[in-house]
Amino acid sequence: GQVAESGGGLVQPGGSLRLSCEASGFTLDRYAIGWFRQAPGKEREQVSCIDYIDGRTYYADSVKGRFTISKDNAKNMVYLQMNSLKPEDTAVYYCTGGYYCSGWNAMNYWGKGTLVTVSS
Repeated sequence: GQVAESGGGLVQPGGSLRLSCEASGFTLDRYAIGWFRQAPGKEREQVSCIDYIDGRTYYADSVKGRFTISKDNAKNMVYLQMNSLKPEDTAVYYCTGGYYCSGWNAMNYWGKGTLVTVSS
């Protein structure tokens, strides 16, 4: 299986972006999808995750209320809508797939990442 991110880019503070994650080789009705990010010089952190069992969602405190994760099982796609972006959201964002919403190493599939830059 594979996951591939898209949708990164340059956005001004306060702006919005929507990241997409396309899964192939496995279906989202049996796998969770998590978004992680890593900023230069900082540790990787989990931003959000959506479980497959009942669609439960998880958000890091730093993005709660600004980011929304959703999925379309028919298209095998997961989206991360990012609003009210801040410069500290600048990072490479990675999509991952796994049996559960877990840490990075516990996931089964990892994307190559897409860069989000928030700057004026």
